Amino acid sequence: MKTIDKIYINGEFVTPKGTEYFNLISPTTNEKLGKVRLGNTEDTQNAIEAAKNAFKTFSKTTASERIQHLKNIKSSIEKRKTDFVNIMVEEYGGTFQFASVSYEYMLKGFDSAINLLNSYDFIKTMGQSEVQMTPIGVVGIIIPWNSSNGFISSKLATAIVAGCTTVIKPSEMSAQQTQLMIKCLHDAQLPKGIVNIVNGLGEVVGAEISRNPDIAKISFTGSTNVGKIIAKEAVNTMKRVTLELGGKSPNIILDDADLSKAIPLALGAAFMNNGQACIAGTRLLIPEDRLDEVKLLIKETASNFIVGDPKNPNTAVGPMVSEKQYNRVQDYIQIGINEGAEILIGGLGKPEGLENGNFVKPTIFTNVNNQMRIAKEEIFGPVLSIITYKTEEEAIEIANDTTYGLQAYVSSSDSKRAYNVASQINAGRVQVNGISHDPMAPFGGFKQSGIGREFGTIGLEAYLEPRALIQPK
Repeated sequence: MKTIDKIYINGEFVTPKGTEYFNLISPTTNEKLGKVRLGNTEDTQNAIEAAKNAFKTFSKTTASERIQHLKNIKSSIEKRKTDFVNIMVEEYGGTFQFASVSYEYMLKGFDSAINLLNSYDFIKTMGQSEVQMTPIGVVGIIIPWNSSNGFISSKLATAIVAGCTTVIKPSEMSAQQTQLMIKCLHDAQLPKGIVNIVNGLGEVVGAEISRNPDIAKISFTGSTNVGKIIAKEAVNTMKRVTLELGGKSPNIILDDADLSKAIPLALGAAFMNNGQACIAGTRLLIPEDRLDEVKLLIKETASNFIVGDPKNPNTAVGPMVSEKQYNRVQDYIQIGINEGAEILIGGLGKPEGLENGNFVKPTIFTNVNNQMRIAKEEIFGPVLSIITYKTEEEAIEIANDTTYGLQAYVSSSDSKRAYNVASQINAGRVQVNGISHDPMAPFGGFKQSGIGREFGTIGLEAYLEPRALIQPK
């Protein structure tokens, strides 16, 4: 049993003023792992004040100084690879495979941030004027539980590149992961106050970050509903916002695709991170005349997917993060049944032998149309809907018929054709014949999948304000 009773403010581990505790429950066994003491409004205000004071000097640091800070953080994280992987598996239920990939992405994120600092011109000439790209101020970072330390790393790295200081509110359910990250940041000997981390509830810590006038910008990853709440509060003090929200990603398999490659890829896209991913490809669009072939291949491929203990290196799908999330997914499976969709694999209940944890049977529905709730709403679990189409034009129309637009997938044996289709999808990122991450390319969503972008120069400029110096000629 672990008790986490410290938050991180102004370079120090401090005891929160808040007195409420939150229990940490294993998603694999539903046994109690420990508890975390939550910060309150005063703790958040203290963290914001520390970041505000630190900004006065940190905003004036040189690129080489910021690069050294990023190198120090990366070095500190590199010393704890096993800890990062194991604690994500234990606390969150992410599979060993996913946790290992997440760790590597964390490190690459710092490399990309260093590349940005080496290449980005903070002083530009536009017209006849000098334009100075200046750090925006104190950034409030609010992140979810499905890749906690990955989000901390990418958002913090961008803030450091820009010369901003930060106040971070992670999910209270990720407290052990957060504590490990805090130790790394502390060991990196960063200047006091440039990173402050407060464990706490969204309606307390998140709310104070959203309304406090000393926060200049919010970078939020999470649900669309919460993003709307943050945006409404932020506008009162004209905070800049970057919101990376929900998704209902289409995966178009064109009629010339090699199904032996496209189907395993489609299941990987749908069930990544136990299905708890905003970019999961949860709508599989296939040609109507290839449905029977696809069904057979899916059954064959899915039979090799191991559902179980996330510590097992061969496990493909682990548990839902909480009992609440498990129940949410069960509700949606029942909704799909009620709507008249047919279950190809999976269904209600827990897999045999996994009754103690929050395990869901990976479920694939057929006979789905795009107006069903299981095709329209983000489930955030391993549930895939197969939708058929007759023509390429209809596939594109179905793909775009959604309130979301975060990511999409296209498979074809003709890369030119795939790119042509991908160019017509209303999504921030479209994966063509594969799944990968480019940390120098922008990431974010169309429509209700968010506002703004992260990563690369476009993501960096969301942390900067342009100042134009104009002198009469």
